[in-house]
Amino acid sequence: MRFLLTDEQREFAHSLDGMLSTSGTPAVARAWSAGDHQPGRALWKRIARTGVFGLAVPEQQGGSGLLPVELALSYVELGRHAVPGPLVETVAAAAFLERLGADAEAKEWLPRIASGGAVLSLCAGAGPYAVDADAADPAPYALDADAADAVLVIQGAEVSRTATHGPVQSSLDPARRLARPLDGTVLARGPVVAAAAAHAVEVARLLTAAQSLGLGRALLAATVTYVQQRTQFGSPIGSFQAVKHRLADTLIGLEFAQPLVHAAALALAAGAPSAGREVAAAKVAAGEAGYAAARTALQLHGAIGYTEELDLSLWIRKARPLRDAWGTPAACRARVLTG
Repeated sequence: MRFLLTDEQREFAHSLDGMLSTSGTPAVARAWSAGDHQPGRALWKRIARTGVFGLAVPEQQGGSGLLPVELALSYVELGRHAVPGPLVETVAAAAFLERLGADAEAKEWLPRIASGGAVLSLCAGAGPYAVDADAADPAPYALDADAADAVLVIQGAEVSRTATHGPVQSSLDPARRLARPLDGTVLARGPVVAAAAAHAVEVARLLTAAQSLGLGRALLAATVTYVQQRTQFGSPIGSFQAVKHRLADTLIGLEFAQPLVHAAALALAAGAPSAGREVAAAKVAAGEAGYAAARTALQLHGAIGYTEELDLSLWIRKARPLRDAWGTPAACRARVLTG
């Protein structure tokens, strides 16, 4: 497959990158981690005005239709800037509601998602950290339930909506806040729920892969800058062969993951039978590449890389949760193998 971005797609990603570069996302992420969602909701509105969330909403509901390629490009930039919040879950919820065919729910939530007026979370099976077909956790965790206007909970062939949740739990990434959703209103039951959930999981995996790719690129760029400045024995450590090899390996991993993410987005856009496998392959490659970039950044920054005061920690601590979110590498590899 030969895939080249159009000028419009490149310009869209560039403009989103420019907007986020001036938004002070490290401060927003730190506030979100502390439970202060106001700066994050304000940034959410700015992101919505660029049209990002509308890319997951049908035109009749105020969006642009589901455009997986453009969504993937957007989420690379959101990952690059470590934007907090249930970004993936909100779009996955939109994809789920659109496929579910629940007109009342779709009319209520989809226009609000497109405009940035609604933040949703979605959990299925064992929650956003491992959405596997054989998961049987009766009380899954929802990401950022305390910040969401509603949480959609999928359990087998049943989906419910709730706005209440249990105590917020800490996680490896402080900006990824978890809570168990409490009993809510059942929206639908039956095979249609399972089909819509399968589609939502594919969307969530694709966008999580895109976030991991952007995260990895940000970590690599920060590390390259650092090794050019830090000196040992009178020379920048970036001139040492072992450091060059480590950075090269990291770059190769990210470069190999990028076309897989693009191909998965194209397959999902076309409704190809292979879309599930391609999305899972992209999720594995991008998740592992982002995690490897975090390990490289931590090692080459040395002791300073362990400090929470350094903004780099906001990126490093996201890498492993994103790698495992919406399907661990083992689960996604199994999906590739089983077809």
